[in-house]
Amino acid sequence: MDDVENRGEKSNRSSATSGYTYDDRESNWVSWLIPVFVVANIAMFVLEMYFNNCPKNVKNRGFSYGNGNCVAKFLGRFSFQPLRENPLFGPSSSTLEKLGALNWDKVVHQHQQWRLISCIWLHAGVIHLLANMLSLVFIGIRLEQQFGFVRIGIIYLLSGFGGSVLSSLFIRNRISVGASGALFGLLGAMLSELITNWSIYSNKIAALLTLVVIVVINLAVGILPHVDNFAHIGGFFTGLLLGFILLPRPQFGWIERHNLPAGVRVKSKYKGYQYVLWLISLVLLIAGFTVGLVMLFRGVNGYERCHWCRYASCVPTSKWKCDET
Repeated sequence: MDDVENRGEKSNRSSATSGYTYDDRESNWVSWLIPVFVVANIAMFVLEMYFNNCPKNVKNRGFSYGNGNCVAKFLGRFSFQPLRENPLFGPSSSTLEKLGALNWDKVVHQHQQWRLISCIWLHAGVIHLLANMLSLVFIGIRLEQQFGFVRIGIIYLLSGFGGSVLSSLFIRNRISVGASGALFGLLGAMLSELITNWSIYSNKIAALLTLVVIVVINLAVGILPHVDNFAHIGGFFTGLLLGFILLPRPQFGWIERHNLPAGVRVKSKYKGYQYVLWLISLVLLIAGFTVGLVMLFRGVNGYERCHWCRYASCVPTSKWKCDET
């Protein structure tokens, strides 16, 4: 068995790309779902701006509206809200709320649970949209090419949902939008995929450190005010667990079992530790979703159960204050 694995590792190293190695004869998928997600997010943003109709909003509010004029007036009804209201070049918060932004009161008391999913297709502005879509293209396409649209689609949607659930447990008086939770889920899946397929990696430590640094930097940005870091954290851990469940690769010997010499057999498709990680992750994922949803619909305030969690989303400094609601 050791000889089979060693031959597999040598073959894999010769086909390494960006530090990742896998069998040359394993066919790659054509990425189409991630581009569809990108187009869908852009289309939703266009609809946001259409329904927002900034010139009409400003006119209806009259001269008492002191936040300035619409930005890029030449776009007509697609022009952006005044920068003092939305510095990200986007619609008003009321428009986002009407179209499906995450709102604790509407989810819990008005039975609009669909907002837990709809919010991940909305964005607060052009800057927000561009940042998320560029990240989705760079991260998502590579993963879809290697693992297919079904598994990556499941990870993306469930991670976005997991981020929304955790966000709703802590943020009650503000709306939340964006695909960041789903994107962090893809990052978490990349990390767990590296761990569970450890034996087929070259430059393992470098790849691990790179991923950890990327995740830490992105989570650190989330401690700034007005950033929903709970969606990031919820999405990341959902994706991390889903990666252990959906992304393990078979042993090299199993892939090549039909070409092995007589008498050489591989009894198991996956290694023992992969099965252990799969089982633990499945249990934790089911338990996490169950506990989170029960707490959410019982109206539990997350800050009452975890006082220090407020610092996971925003750390107050002399430069800014944090809205803890």
